[in-house]
Amino acid sequence: MFPTLKRTNQNTTIKTITMKYALLVHVNKEAVDQSKDARAAGMAYGEALRAAGIFVAGAGLESPQATTVVSVRNGKRQVHDGPYAETKEFLGGFVVIDVPNLDAALEWAARNPSAAVGFVEVRPLAGSYFAVGGK
Repeated sequence: MFPTLKRTNQNTTIKTITMKYALLVHVNKEAVDQSKDARAAGMAYGEALRAAGIFVAGAGLESPQATTVVSVRNGKRQVHDGPYAETKEFLGGFVVIDVPNLDAALEWAARNPSAAVGFVEVRPLAGSYFAVGGK
């Protein structure tokens, strides 16, 4: 859980506890290729997240064919082009949201337009270690 400070006026600050969740959007390539309205629906969803004040970060991802996989074995970097595994579904994007609880995260995941053609994995963040000033 992450404390969030909410200022109600100049003299009062209320400390609330919220959770940050990653919404990992898995999509089917055929569904993405056939959906002409997917981009507009995704933009509208992003605007709804911003308007609700819960958007932290997010981005769509290029197709798995644009993937480069890096590993280190015996101290040597190994680089492989292309997707690591051939699957019908792939990670198409992610959103990080800051909401009061899992139920709220599940509601926002269900509102994601990609949930109708793929699925949205909801995972709590373990911390914000890579964020500037994160703890």
